[in-house]
Amino acid sequence: MNSAVVVEKPRLSVIEAADSPQDTDGFAKAVVDGLTAERKSIPSRFFYDEIGSGLFEKICDLPEYYLTRAEREILTTRAGDILADAPADLTLVELGSGSAVKTRLLIEEMLSSRERLLFTPIDISRAAIEDSADRLLSDFDTLKIVAVRSDYHTGLSILKQRNTGPELILWLGSSIGNLDRDEAVTFLQGIGTTMSPDDRLLVGIDLRKDASVLEPAYDDAQRVTARFNLNLLDRINRELGGRFDPGTFEHRAVYDPDRGRVEMHLVSWVCQTVAIDGMGVEIQFSKGETIHTENSYKYSLDEIDEVMQAAGLVRNGQWFDSEGRFSLNRMRKA
Repeated sequence: MNSAVVVEKPRLSVIEAADSPQDTDGFAKAVVDGLTAERKSIPSRFFYDEIGSGLFEKICDLPEYYLTRAEREILTTRAGDILADAPADLTLVELGSGSAVKTRLLIEEMLSSRERLLFTPIDISRAAIEDSADRLLSDFDTLKIVAVRSDYHTGLSILKQRNTGPELILWLGSSIGNLDRDEAVTFLQGIGTTMSPDDRLLVGIDLRKDASVLEPAYDDAQRVTARFNLNLLDRINRELGGRFDPGTFEHRAVYDPDRGRVEMHLVSWVCQTVAIDGMGVEIQFSKGETIHTENSYKYSLDEIDEVMQAAGLVRNGQWFDSEGRFSLNRMRKA
């Protein structure tokens, strides 16, 4: 696996895979392909431009959005249990580390019982890697960070060539919920191929619950989530020369209990034609037609086990918040 160190600072190295994605993220192609399909959609990963990322941080603090608080509660109260059998030479790995706000709870716990720790985050954004690394290194004098700018699977392969000891791989938040069940199996299988028998994987998974709890979490009273969703249209206007009028669309979030997922849509109030000048296309909308922007799958305990087993993994630890809304699941290779 070809890679190169692109940043070298005291206690911080950033490695970039030779074939890591460039700054372009395929947004233009995804928009045209998704909006000209029979059922219009835009992948949820395109929420997170600078404005969208800022709005998501606000969502995490909303009273309706229990997920962040529930996971933080587990990490705060159960970090010792999660790390109880961690060997002294354990390396901490994180997928999509972002600001690493919750990760620092595990870092703090680990450094309370050992002199040094190696943290190896994997993220596609070099800016996010360096920003979070600077904050962590200023707070923890005996922490060393070797980060990889890459997609997750490539990054894990690069780290496996460098890390000689056992790893605890973190996939926090509820990112697995954005994948359907089969996609989740495939993704976990891919992680499993990079794991040794001594490695562990810690995954945040949101649990099934009543629509009266789930739907407000994705459609809050302050309409921050609505702005987050509608920012996709603003982003098309800014970056692709779109002529969307966001005032003619509404945010909709609905829970489908049969599929076990919250769906987010943008609904056109009117019949309209919208030009995207930068792409040379016009998009037709009928009244009430939607753009499907996100799925967020929720799991029963049996469904968690089914996905793990199908991926060739075995659960060897499971923790819940005090209200039983969210779970952290520690896994090893079967």
